[in-house]
Amino acid sequence: MNMQADLLPEHEVVVGLAPRRLVILGATGSIGRSTADVIAGAPGAFAVEAVAGGRDGAALARMAIRLGARFAAVADPDAYGDLKAGLSGHRIAFGAGPEAVTEAALRESDLVVAAISGAAGVAPTHAALAAGRSVALANKECLVCAGELFMRTAAEAGTRVLPMDSEHNAIFQALGASRADEVEEMILTASGGPFRTWSAEAIAKATPEQALAHPNWSMGPKVTIDSASLMNKGLELIEAHHIFGISSKRLSVLVHAQSIVHGLVTFADGSVVAGLAFPDMKVPIAHCLGYPDRVTTSARRLDLAAIGSLTFEKPDFGRFPALRVAMAALEQGGALPTVLNAANEIAVEFFLARRIGFMDIARVVEQCCESAMREGGGQAPASVAEALEIDHMTRERARKALA
Repeated sequence: MNMQADLLPEHEVVVGLAPRRLVILGATGSIGRSTADVIAGAPGAFAVEAVAGGRDGAALARMAIRLGARFAAVADPDAYGDLKAGLSGHRIAFGAGPEAVTEAALRESDLVVAAISGAAGVAPTHAALAAGRSVALANKECLVCAGELFMRTAAEAGTRVLPMDSEHNAIFQALGASRADEVEEMILTASGGPFRTWSAEAIAKATPEQALAHPNWSMGPKVTIDSASLMNKGLELIEAHHIFGISSKRLSVLVHAQSIVHGLVTFADGSVVAGLAFPDMKVPIAHCLGYPDRVTTSARRLDLAAIGSLTFEKPDFGRFPALRVAMAALEQGGALPTVLNAANEIAVEFFLARRIGFMDIARVVEQCCESAMREGGGQAPASVAEALEIDHMTRERARKALA
């Protein structure tokens, strides 16, 4: 599709002469809703081919109608009735089950927004890449569980993975046309979450409600807990390793409470380029939807004079051991990142159910990783089926250990 950006007198950027066709996987989640807001703010720039969601058929139907989608797929077969009822009277095709979600991913499009959370997003996102679709990636598990496979598939299909996470998107923009061998260090920033200033003793006694009270971002419960433990930053380091082809030794984390600077790149000549914006997911979403053009959004504009100062500090591995565990898994490689991710999902599930304490999350994940290392660590998954099998086995092992 021919793409061009015309600068109007009001400085509004319009993407392309023809609408860019989108598929949105995870349309009812926080990323999906923000994506819908960006689309609404750029009338005529986008056409939604398909939307997919997890279990809320009624919400997916409303989103499909709002976006004018041609097809809607809900992963949970039990939600089929709600989806059908919600779409009654509308000329929107629909389906239910994992196969329907994959069908949505494979619909003709210019870009697939991959925002299904958890391991459930791995198979449909990989299918889209293998079919030659460009993917705007907002699902950590794809690259954490099977990063080598995903990036190899993208290269073989001649397509690209656009990073939609705020940190990776900031680094992507900071890199510009620079080469990986010109990069000395990539730095991801972490807000520090709700426990940034808490003592280790206080963190150990934290309740789910306290862990879910993120100071800067509005996210789903699992991602919010990961942010509180800094596990999310460890997962993002693994993602960055695959997206940018950067070794673990050139990746690091800084705690930055204001969440204004999202990522920094230090180059071989000593210069540093950073990506800054107010914490609003519409910014990286708009960048991915319009790339290589720009899409106007309603995101709050940055006023550095009003902010006055920005602070940074090194992460405390003693109070936030999950980050240390994730960095060790990245360093070890093989199947360990897959194990790490699966064990963490189960540990977070148990914490939210009040069956373990907050600090137990990192302990359980580390135990699962150590068990995997004693068994040889394993090779990085060579297929989606292999990645999901390792994921399944680890989840079962973690559940048994926690039970």
